[in-house]
Amino acid sequence: MAEEGLFVLPGDLIDPSFIPSHPKKPLRLGPGLRHIPPNSILPTVSGQVYTDNRKNSIWVEYNGGRYVPSTNDQVIGQIQRSAGEHYYVNIAPYASNAVLPHLAFEGVTKKTRPQLNPGALVYARVALAHKHMDVELECVSPSTGKADGLGPLVDGMVFNVSLGLARRLSMSKKENSKVIVLDLLGDAGLVFEVVVGRNGRVWIGGGSVADTVLVGRALTQTDEEDHGPEAQKNVVRRLLSERK
Repeated sequence: MAEEGLFVLPGDLIDPSFIPSHPKKPLRLGPGLRHIPPNSILPTVSGQVYTDNRKNSIWVEYNGGRYVPSTNDQVIGQIQRSAGEHYYVNIAPYASNAVLPHLAFEGVTKKTRPQLNPGALVYARVALAHKHMDVELECVSPSTGKADGLGPLVDGMVFNVSLGLARRLSMSKKENSKVIVLDLLGDAGLVFEVVVGRNGRVWIGGGSVADTVLVGRALTQTDEEDHGPEAQKNVVRRLLSERK
């Protein structure tokens, strides 16, 4: 389970006693942190430090900033064009397009590769992220070769949220992100599907247009106000009353 602790500013030295340690797992640095050899770990952004002893990881939770691709991130991208053997995909504003090979989908061949037009949406994994190379995406799991939920996103709507909320929405139940707004909407009888990209994009589909918009509004309002669980309940109650 993730635990939150001290608030840090860029350049603050993190007390070694706060950094998790595991006898077998290497320490994993998440967003907002940088390793300064030999043993210093410094934050690069302002925010709350979170640790997960089970995964032996530490990161800084923050809402602002520009998305910087990291290997294994799952992102929502928009096809810009196709050229040669690749699609060029936008995954962040004011950033170079990522490349998605035509064959980086489950079970495809040159004859059966998906035909994605400009504007189409895809849910993909960052296979390669290096500051001196184009970001490369794929829509298959590297361990199973299966899509595992990755691939084209059909219909639905995309809403932009902060990077902090996107990370919290991506957490497992055990990690206790304290974001309950989607559970509340589901308990109220709304039918919808949600796909969260670590690049701050959330795709919502599977229900009526009105319900899709309502779910998107609930997420954006929660994001704007940094609501806790009780405030999220108020947001859901208000939106559901407007729906009636």
